[in-house]
Amino acid sequence: MERWAALELASTIRHDGEGGVADELATVQGLKDWIHRQRALLGGHDLAAVDERLRLRVVEVRRAVRALFARAVSPTRPSPPDAHRLMPTDSAAAHLNAAAALVPVTPQLDWPHDGSPAVRLSATRDDPHAVLLAALARAAVEFLGGPQRERLRACTAPRCVRYFVKAHGRQEWCKPSCGNRARAARHYERHHRAQDGAPAAP
Repeated sequence: MERWAALELASTIRHDGEGGVADELATVQGLKDWIHRQRALLGGHDLAAVDERLRLRVVEVRRAVRALFARAVSPTRPSPPDAHRLMPTDSAAAHLNAAAALVPVTPQLDWPHDGSPAVRLSATRDDPHAVLLAALARAAVEFLGGPQRERLRACTAPRCVRYFVKAHGRQEWCKPSCGNRARAARHYERHHRAQDGAPAAP
């Protein structure tokens, strides 16, 4: 569903595997590659003309999304890479709303002879950049306004910087490898506390 594009956009900031943070949208080519990979979530958008201006506009939508994700997971800590410089939440909401309004959207009914009726949204503007930005913003609005928001979490595994939607009651991490890393870190800490004579952490 298109709303999951918001989570994918937030996840373009990720752990680089070497102790740092990588930004998939740091270059025009990076944005072009990401759009190509996510075209199914973005309603088929796969732009040929991607430039620096579009990259900066998409990054600004991401800033707004990550600021509102940080608010959604509060009072627990947000994802760490940009937690110290988040956009104010009222500005983030206003930015998403403005981006979502870039392209008027009309609901259209599709009802094939041999199937069930379905609603599709038809964008009524020819500017492909505006269509993409509006699609990303609408995805975030739908995500944050829907039930997924209550299950949004920031992964607490060492070095992970991802947000994820909690799939079951005991889930603490975004993926099994993060769980393994977190358990290993806890074991390491307990072992060294015991060697130092300090009480083990609970």
